Amino acid sequence: MPPARRRIFINVDMGEGYGNFVCGPDQELLPLIDHANVACGFHAGDPLVMAETVSLCKSHGVKIGAHPGLPDIQGFGRREMALSLDEHTANIVYQVGALQAFLQRENLELHHVKPHGVLYGMMVRNLDIARAVWAGVPRGMRVFGLAGTHMETAAREFGLDFWAEYYADVKYRADGTLIVDRKKQPWDLDDVRAHVRQQLENSTVTAVTGETVELPVKEYPVSICCHSDTPGCVDVVTVTREIVAEINARNGY
Repeated sequence: MPPARRRIFINVDMGEGYGNFVCGPDQELLPLIDHANVACGFHAGDPLVMAETVSLCKSHGVKIGAHPGLPDIQGFGRREMALSLDEHTANIVYQVGALQAFLQRENLELHHVKPHGVLYGMMVRNLDIARAVWAGVPRGMRVFGLAGTHMETAAREFGLDFWAEYYADVKYRADGTLIVDRKKQPWDLDDVRAHVRQQLENSTVTAVTGETVELPVKEYPVSICCHSDTPGCVDVVTVTREIVAEINARNGY
């Protein structure tokens, strides 16, 4: 069944450089997006990168969310780690609090929290981890996650404002879960167009094994994610913006 009439937003992971190393063309992407998920120092980002990214987002009017991950800079937060539930909660408090300090300096509010990489996938699969992560988020905060999974269940338990996500540059399994690549692979732009349009117009996706999968995205509003470390990411986001703008205009937004 096609999704309900609603406004679609675009979110992109940003501020994922470290020291002198740059990850992603953030300045080129900012005019194309609505929300930035800013790395908080555990999987990527450092204090100066965080400060600069917050300032850039402010100048472009892009709302800012925290993008906390596992403490895994070398693996970019895409290697699973065995942590206690208390560690998961404390890690989120630490990272979100760090970003909030930079936002306060710019007189900005935290818009949302979206877990990064393998941590996101661990929350999808494990309700206890989902609860532990969301326990570190300020009460009533917006959170982005995968609909119909433990991420949504735990968010509702904690009274968080759950926003459902689609993905422009991530492939899906037949069970509706995401395939998190250690290193992003390039996409053919025609494939991006088909992938994005199918999700936004039909709330379905074609799995890597060929099945058509129903996506239980019932929430309003909804956001579609792109990644700044995907090769050709500016073109991917541009194509996604074109489709989102078309659908939003059709729905009166």
